[in-house]
Amino acid sequence: MKKDIDELLRRKENAKLGGGEEKIKRLHDVGFYTARERIEKLVDKATFLEFGMLAHSDQVGSEDKSAGDGIITGLAKVDGRPAVVQAIDKTVFAGTTGMVHARKTKSIHAYALKRGLPMFNLTEGGGLRMPDGMGSDGISQSLFPEELLLHRRQVPMMTAVLGDSFGDPAWVAVTSDFVSQRKGTTMAVAGPRILEMATGEKVSDEELGGWKLHANTTGQSDHFSETEEESIEELKRFFSYMPLNADEEPPFKQSNDDPYRRLDEVIDLVPSRRAQVYDMKKVIQSIVDDGDVFEIKSIYGPALLTVLARIDGRVVGIIANQPLKYAGSAGPHEADKATEFICLCDSYHIPMIFLHDTPGFRVSRDAEKYKMPTKILLWNQALAQSSVPKISVVIRKSIGAAFANMCGPTMGADFVVAWPGAEINFTGPEVGVNVVYGRKLQQSGDPEKERLELLKTWEFDSSPYKAAAKYLLEDIIDPRDTRKFLAQTLEYACVKNGPKSKRQLANWPTQF
Repeated sequence: MKKDIDELLRRKENAKLGGGEEKIKRLHDVGFYTARERIEKLVDKATFLEFGMLAHSDQVGSEDKSAGDGIITGLAKVDGRPAVVQAIDKTVFAGTTGMVHARKTKSIHAYALKRGLPMFNLTEGGGLRMPDGMGSDGISQSLFPEELLLHRRQVPMMTAVLGDSFGDPAWVAVTSDFVSQRKGTTMAVAGPRILEMATGEKVSDEELGGWKLHANTTGQSDHFSETEEESIEELKRFFSYMPLNADEEPPFKQSNDDPYRRLDEVIDLVPSRRAQVYDMKKVIQSIVDDGDVFEIKSIYGPALLTVLARIDGRVVGIIANQPLKYAGSAGPHEADKATEFICLCDSYHIPMIFLHDTPGFRVSRDAEKYKMPTKILLWNQALAQSSVPKISVVIRKSIGAAFANMCGPTMGADFVVAWPGAEINFTGPEVGVNVVYGRKLQQSGDPEKERLELLKTWEFDSSPYKAAAKYLLEDIIDPRDTRKFLAQTLEYACVKNGPKSKRQLANWPTQF
């Protein structure tokens, strides 16, 4: 028995070295951690239970240099909560995907869904391994993994892109609910070398799939970090707002912050003059528990904020216009961002709060090239099919079709209210007066005086009191009572089923 145990321990110690000490040293020399070191930074101490440590490549001659076949999988606790963890090992065949590697990921993914365990992916690597994928038999076993295609947001999936990621690691990332990418890494279908060989196009890693591309153009990553530690910490922060699985509610967190706290500061934060900009993030921080917010896609679609936070201990998703950027008008990227966030919140039973301050959509020739009508309707379709509680507050203005997309009346909100100085209309007063009364003004003896008189009438028409009088708004609230109003209405909206939704959006694509 002792001899057998010694042999087992020897094999496991060898497996822990992955591709060997020399390759580990190379990683360290260029500032990267090994897969095992990354797992240690993610999970609670002494909780990682590994499966498949003794697996290796099934290619003849590769047995002794393919420990784990390039991926480490197992179960662990993350901040005291159970989870599935998998980390690609760059020291084994550059983290490429072999047949045994794929079998391990498929197995651990299936177990996560079977037992309702969230998934953490620490990724990098070069995609499908050439010897394993070659030939009609190889490629026939190496197509897109079914477990990703049919994931259906059954459990939260969080991915850190910690090294260059092509092929399979990229598929995992874009299927995930949250992606943190380390700056200096590349995420793309294939690397620059393959691109040049296939098409003759020469491009740098950064141009092909660097963090700036994903931050500003694709939106495929949600957060960007300077270090691996920061990326891993962001996964944990996101996880703190998520349920373990689709059958549970998000975790409640007790706070000493009075839910009925008066927001005296918002009077100074939000200027009454329409053209004057301000930072909506500060308004959100004043409303939520302890000012603690977790923003998703802070760079992508900057005229719209998508934020996770808590009110009276309950997790909420906040969609808010950002007047600091394009006056809060949403373009194609903002529309994609809103749709994706609505799908996330509805799939994981997170009530949504909408804070309006928008002059309408950002229409332009470029916006039309990006299919702006389609994106506006996709946003509205997601909103219409969402079934979590939704509460809508018009802070300063909500103009045109954007009023609907921000969950205005008839769009499924539990409650729609406004601040007393809010402006709600088909179009802004200046544009409206010019369009409707343009000919009259041209013929007027004193067009400026008449314009001012017409603007006064338009102001009245835009006032929220007119909609409130016909009970098209539930109320007009004192801005200082916004936190109290949200805390009270959330409590009532969640009486029957908590915040649980029908999950009609769970099967929507994770990227648009």
